[in-house]
Amino acid sequence: MNPPCGRCSKPVYPTEKVNCLDKYWHKGCFSCEVCKMALSMNNYKGFNKRPYCSMHYPKTSFTIVTDTPENLRLKQQSMLNSQALYKEEFEKNKGKGFSVVTDTPEMQRLKKTQDQISNIKYHEDFEKSKVRSDAPPPENRQDASSQEGPLATAPSGGGSRYQAVYNYTAAEADEVSLQEGDLIWDVEPIDEGWVFGSNQRTGQRGMLPANYVRPV
Repeated sequence: MNPPCGRCSKPVYPTEKVNCLDKYWHKGCFSCEVCKMALSMNNYKGFNKRPYCSMHYPKTSFTIVTDTPENLRLKQQSMLNSQALYKEEFEKNKGKGFSVVTDTPEMQRLKKTQDQISNIKYHEDFEKSKVRSDAPPPENRQDASSQEGPLATAPSGGGSRYQAVYNYTAAEADEVSLQEGDLIWDVEPIDEGWVFGSNQRTGQRGMLPANYVRPV
C-alpha cells in the first residue's frame, strides 16, 4: 500500500516519492511551508517535521523579553544597522573573492537576498540589450539564420523555451542540473513546483524546479 503524502495526504507512488522528515512526499509537495519554493534533499531545512527553505526557516528564540513597541523599534534599528554594515563591507570586498563579514545566519540571509536582486536585475538588463543587439540588420537576416549552428535550433518537440535564473544541483537521477543562464527547451509542466525540459548546454532532459527558470 502506498503511503500518504505529508502535505496533500494523497498516495505517494515509488516513482515520485521523497522520503524525508519521517514522512513521504510527492516531489511537488516537498516545498517550503512559507513561500512554497520547491525543495530537494540538498537544500531543505526541517522544523517540527515540516520542510522550510533557508530564508524562512524558523529561528528558535529563547528570549522572554516582551515585544514592547520600544523593543520592536530597537530590533528594527539593529537590523537596519546590520544591513548597512553588510552593504559597506560588501562594497569594500567586491571583486576580492572573499568577505571579512562574519558569516552569521542573518548575514547569509541578507547575502542571499542581495544575490537574488542582483540576478533579477542582471537578467532584465540582459534581455533589454539582447533585443537591441541580437537581431541582425534586415538585409543580413537570411544569411544569419542560415549560419546558425545546431545549438541555436530548438528541438523538434516545439515546446516552450525557458532560461535558468539560478543555479540548481540535481538531487535525484531524474532531475536536471542548471547553471544561471542555461537555455531550457521543450518545457512541460508536471505539477505545482516542477516542470520537465531539456538543458541545451548539457543535453540532459528531466525534471527541474519551476521557480528556478522563467520563459524567454
